[in-house]
Amino acid sequence: MTARRGSATPHQLTRRHLMQGLVASTTAPWLMGCSGENPGSFDGSTLLESPTAVATPPTLTVSRIAHPGLLNTEADFERMAKMVRANEAPWVEGWGALASSPYSSAGAGPRPSEEIVRGGDGSNFGVMYGDMLRTYQLAVRWKVSGDKKYADRAVVFLNAWSSTMKRLSGNADRFLAAGIYGYQWACAAEIMRTYPGWESADVTAFQDLLYSVFYPMASQFLVDHNGTGTRMQSPDITNYWANWDLCCICAVFAIGVFCDKPALCNEAVGYFLSGRGNGAVAHVVYVLHPGYLGQWQESGRDQGHASLGISLIASLCEMAWNQGIDLYGYWNNRVLAGAEYVAASNLADANGNFPDLPYSTYRNKQGTSTMISGGGRPSMRAGWEILFNHYVNRKGLSAPYMAAMVAKIRPEGLDRRGDEPSFGTLTHAQSPYSGAVTPSGLTAVLHAGKVQLSWWGVHDATSYSVKRGTSANGPFSTIASVTEPRTYTDAAADGIWHYAVSAITPHGETDVSNAARIALPFEPRLFLALNEGSGTTAQDTSPARQHGTFKGGAAWGDGRVSGKALQLDGTDGHLELAEGIVTDVSDFTVGVWINWDGGSGNLRIFDFGSSDIAYAALILNASGNIRFATTGTRYWGEQSIQAPARIAPNTWVHVAVTLFGIVGTLYVDGFAMATNNDIDFAPFQMGKTTQNWLGRSQYAVDPFFKGRMQDLRVYRGALTSRQIAVLAAA
Repeated sequence: MTARRGSATPHQLTRRHLMQGLVASTTAPWLMGCSGENPGSFDGSTLLESPTAVATPPTLTVSRIAHPGLLNTEADFERMAKMVRANEAPWVEGWGALASSPYSSAGAGPRPSEEIVRGGDGSNFGVMYGDMLRTYQLAVRWKVSGDKKYADRAVVFLNAWSSTMKRLSGNADRFLAAGIYGYQWACAAEIMRTYPGWESADVTAFQDLLYSVFYPMASQFLVDHNGTGTRMQSPDITNYWANWDLCCICAVFAIGVFCDKPALCNEAVGYFLSGRGNGAVAHVVYVLHPGYLGQWQESGRDQGHASLGISLIASLCEMAWNQGIDLYGYWNNRVLAGAEYVAASNLADANGNFPDLPYSTYRNKQGTSTMISGGGRPSMRAGWEILFNHYVNRKGLSAPYMAAMVAKIRPEGLDRRGDEPSFGTLTHAQSPYSGAVTPSGLTAVLHAGKVQLSWWGVHDATSYSVKRGTSANGPFSTIASVTEPRTYTDAAADGIWHYAVSAITPHGETDVSNAARIALPFEPRLFLALNEGSGTTAQDTSPARQHGTFKGGAAWGDGRVSGKALQLDGTDGHLELAEGIVTDVSDFTVGVWINWDGGSGNLRIFDFGSSDIAYAALILNASGNIRFATTGTRYWGEQSIQAPARIAPNTWVHVAVTLFGIVGTLYVDGFAMATNNDIDFAPFQMGKTTQNWLGRSQYAVDPFFKGRMQDLRVYRGALTSRQIAVLAAA
């Protein structure tokens, strides 16, 4: 890497320009960058424009419950009934699948039990989920047909269980029962609350059953994962796969709606957005590959469990949508990225061959997977209709793999295992989107020095035009025509570039997407001189202006040459950096001067992340060994660079780390000490990190850094070895 990137090019910085751009001054410490007027003429002397701001998502909370408002609303049922009466496809086929189900007959009776056991001796959970399936199907059949005999029979089932069941037990699988059956019972009951024949006292009794038996267990699992997650340092939280979390999140949310408890809904949403377990959105869609293919957390396990996760996340998103919360669109349609990946994983061509999808090695407590699992493939589980109809028919987006999956399994029928409500073709089909849609969600990252673009397409596009310009407002010139997948890599010249994408449809070319900005070969993301000497704020003099804040025993000490430096006490002192400083960063550089006082344990020079699950950190141990590590699965999955040299205490040393594509390099005093050619978990994979620190670890048991730091620099883009050497020589 060093030799390849160190060779001279027409656009390489001269030493004079390097010193202008890389060495701090009191007046303009970022005299480096790319000319916005002439991107192809890069002389390193123009102040960069500010990087694109990181969007802050809207507050995602429920304050008032809407009824009926879980998997379907009243308007949904009206649509179903109308389409079935009109003999319209695909609703009429979905209705036929429901009507032919052995569980939708009004003739059977309930079989309630005081205690339901799942897992271990005495398991009898099949009795309960059979009655649960019947109740849901009877409820839907009543709403679509208007025949009260189905409603009356559903009420019999609900009342029988609420008056009988007292306990849910078993081995660890009892948490699956609480989640999977808890949310589906709530969905059935939510439909029936609109039936005048279900007495209010009986509604309350069923609310009590869900809230006192199912909710505590589902909520408890999200808190401590069967006793393994009560300690932040527990190594076992990743022992539980995504579907365990997702079913419990669904149960907590659904019970919150049916029981008129917004706090439960917000508990569920909060966990999905920022929980530590594998069902949280950042961990269930573990890695985002180009073209927005989101690698699913269980894709390397087997396809039955991966598709179960899709069914669960689809139900969660639709229930939240019906309460005014858009989890579908969160984090640039992260759920859609994961759904497309799982759908593609299960779609074979005419010769029985599955797509050759990208896969990032996944490691957790269960072991290591290096490819998509063929176990249970293809999985044709129900649940795709919810996601397909939202993204394609409700929003007008393109989801080619899901579209193919839905076409393959329509109409969705009965899942006799009780893992999902089923019959989504009837309950969730919508008419095709008829309006014009513009490509959206365009992002640009630097990867191996090239601009890697991804975007969301539109439902009727035949191709896409990729455009490039020197301003976010254009004009743009078309540089490529792309079909699927929706990604393009541009080997652009040095400069500041803006990209946009339009769609070519049967009706003509659409307007362009949002513009994505990027600067080549690199740009400053953060510069803290750490030499102010007074106050409790470390000033960022990069264009981003993301200042740092002193925390705990952080103070000012003696500087490296003169003046002052950040002094950390090794007890609780650290510097808190802004949120999202590496949100859109793939290729990167981080450099800083350190002078440590010695100590024990694994000290953090820097640690960027949101928890101990996903982070990028530079680590110094008691022996003076320095190591860079990045992971999305705690220490199990760390991708590391270990330097052979030891850092002496009480000495100023410059340390830096770069990532160029998947090649990571660790530098000490300007010299490349170690390289790892297989680091594919770049910082942007973590999203908007909320815990970005100097001197503090994501792991609470790790000691704080004791010593001094100065001149922290973070770049979007990888500096060359020569440029790192200039930093270290300053």
